[in-house]
Amino acid sequence: MVNLGLVGQAAAMFVVTNIDDIVLLALFFGRGGAARVVAGQYLGFAGILAVSIVGALGAGLLPDAVLPWLGLVPLLLGLRAAWRVWRDRGTEGEEPEAGPGVLAVAGVTFANGGDNIGVYVPVFATTGTGGLIVYAVVFLALVAVWCVAGRFFATRPVIARALARWGHFLLPVVLIGIGLVILLTA
Repeated sequence: MVNLGLVGQAAAMFVVTNIDDIVLLALFFGRGGAARVVAGQYLGFAGILAVSIVGALGAGLLPDAVLPWLGLVPLLLGLRAAWRVWRDRGTEGEEPEAGPGVLAVAGVTFANGGDNIGVYVPVFATTGTGGLIVYAVVFLALVAVWCVAGRFFATRPVIARALARWGHFLLPVVLIGIGLVILLTA
């Protein structure tokens, strides 16, 4: 029988550690390629979950000293996006980009998950196999909810107009900001 208290704890922990992903997902969805965004989000989160589980099992795959360097992924993706915005300035009305690729979304999701790993490892280490399975199932189900929420925000008329007008500027700023925060605080 499933422990509903454990399900609630898992849901709360997911929400608290992934609230920042709603903004990223809305930005990614605003640029198109919904299937790629969802696939990338799942791939990136699966990496976070795998590293957390391995860390909890005692392998210590990512020592604390390595976690800040994960910030290089969104930082470099943000710099690349900023370069494209600068390079393509004045060419509005031309064919838009196809949206972010699966690996770009996965890389940002994984890099932004350094804090998640830091929270998940000690919890997973003390929860036992049954609890670990509950956490993993709840987390993976909530990734879908997060994707729906990100898509919802990206398709609200006011938000969609803002993303259409400013998203190409905002995405590099957010990615660079996340990268710097991870590098400087992890």
